[in-house]
Amino acid sequence: MPLSRQASAADVHYRIEPTDLHAHLFTVTLTVRRPAASQELSLPVWIPGSYLVREFSKNLQALTAQQGRRALQPAQLDKHRWQVQCTEGKPLMLTYQVCAYDSSVRTAWLDASRGFFNGTSLCLRVHGQEKQPHALELARTAATATWAAATGLRPLAVDQQGFGLYAAANYDELVDCPVELGHFWVGRFKACGVAHQFVVAGAAPSFDGKRLLADTQKICETAIRFWHPEGKAPFKSYLFMLNAVGDGYGGLEHRNSTALICGRRDLPRQGEARTSEGYTTLLGLISHEYFHTWNVKRLRPTEFASYDYAQENYTELLWFFEGFTSYYDDLLLRRAGLLDDATYLKLITKTINQVLQTPGRSIQTVAQASFDAWVKYYRQDENTPNATVSYYTKGSLVALCLDLALRREGKATLDDVMRALWQRCAGGPMTEADLRAVLHELTGRPFDKELAHWVHSTADLPLEELLAAHGVALKADRPQLAQRLGLRVAENHSVQIKTVLRGGAAEKAGMSAGDEWLGVEVLGQGWRISKLDDVTFYAGNHASLHALIARDGRLLRLPLELPPVQMADAPTKGRGKAAATSKAPDTISLTVTDVAALGRWLA
Repeated sequence: MPLSRQASAADVHYRIEPTDLHAHLFTVTLTVRRPAASQELSLPVWIPGSYLVREFSKNLQALTAQQGRRALQPAQLDKHRWQVQCTEGKPLMLTYQVCAYDSSVRTAWLDASRGFFNGTSLCLRVHGQEKQPHALELARTAATATWAAATGLRPLAVDQQGFGLYAAANYDELVDCPVELGHFWVGRFKACGVAHQFVVAGAAPSFDGKRLLADTQKICETAIRFWHPEGKAPFKSYLFMLNAVGDGYGGLEHRNSTALICGRRDLPRQGEARTSEGYTTLLGLISHEYFHTWNVKRLRPTEFASYDYAQENYTELLWFFEGFTSYYDDLLLRRAGLLDDATYLKLITKTINQVLQTPGRSIQTVAQASFDAWVKYYRQDENTPNATVSYYTKGSLVALCLDLALRREGKATLDDVMRALWQRCAGGPMTEADLRAVLHELTGRPFDKELAHWVHSTADLPLEELLAAHGVALKADRPQLAQRLGLRVAENHSVQIKTVLRGGAAEKAGMSAGDEWLGVEVLGQGWRISKLDDVTFYAGNHASLHALIARDGRLLRLPLELPPVQMADAPTKGRGKAAATSKAPDTISLTVTDVAALGRWLA
């Protein structure tokens, strides 16, 4: 069938053209085959997987409409909705431009070397026809003649470079398959018989693509067999899209693809056998987003059974879908042989310290953090650590505690729970009640008490006790000066204060986020500081001093008491509500005491 006939066969057809690369402009031509007499259209205000209203319509401009040769005037109803009065059933064509200048994985980007977009940023939703077949046509221009295209959509008629016509069963599928455009490296492999493709834009000549493919293949096979021991995945193909930049990190999951961003130096390098910290982080990101193919894209909160693209979609279960995924991302790296035990425990230690050094854990439960993601996690400011807890980090520790508790009792593991949930919910919407029911079925007892304390209260998690039962000792370490003072800072010729943590010595002294800490005064003498360690160098054995601060063009002299070094027991024994105190946030380390017990856990 000719391309024009295939395009007209879809009820809703989008033609995407990179029109002006230097102006970052895509031109979209939307044809509605059988419109309503009063046809409403809208652009989503958010993208699933990133829980923030981003107002994508702010980038849409020059919207026009016509039927045949008759020009129509779209009426704007609100910030993201339009209505067109037209002849019912006669093809309606709308044309508009989208300015694409966000290089993240969440929206759209276009310049002279690369293009990328999510459908939520470019594709108007045709109300009343969301369930009808949709088509996406990627049009080549003179400026993009040498470019290639990659997407998880089903190709209908495309050229060797990937430009042409793609099909989507409905609007949800259309906007859940982002598109990469430009010059990029391409690699392919199979995992459990499923074809996988990896495209990388922006890599340096030293990039070792062969190693990236081999390591990613191990991740994918481990994840597929985790969910399906028989090795049969619920998708026919999968696409990784990675944009390598000077400095960046992030990912966004989709039904059969993922969009990733990483620092160029984090990619593996030819001739280098070692695994850098940056590459370990990248592998963890790949593992995380791939695990989401099951845990949030298919097995998902009931509140996400049908997305409402016009407003926030609230759920208290992000601690499960993001937190449990964060637990398994590194654990599956360990099982795939890409991490050793020491590196894995180092990553767990980092997560525990992140939670312990967040005063907000005593204010907000991890379930509340999930619900508040729209206004707190994705809108962070200087007070965020004092008022919130991350459903990623604490959620992963809840998964850790649950897994270790199950293993200690010997009747099931968290692996069993996840697979049982998949079966119970048929790989679809689930509730916390489903989790509770599966836990009861597998162990013969309810886990309501544990979930009440670990998820729905601010009680500390019993990490020390549970880790000890699996061959890992937890101990408190000497806190760094930043923890002792209750500060998060940046150091660049002076100390810039980013966050003042609740109850710390810095807060008592009157320091504030945004201050520049210029120097200290000790025994009447003033000293310039360029990094935080300079404070202890000049203070010596003196605990009382004055901090010399610049704030809003003024110089302030603030009295500061340096807290003594204390290594109190880390609050990880599951005792009651965590109280905000003036002592330094805890810093812990992990030590292996029983290699065999640890091996049984990590196997």
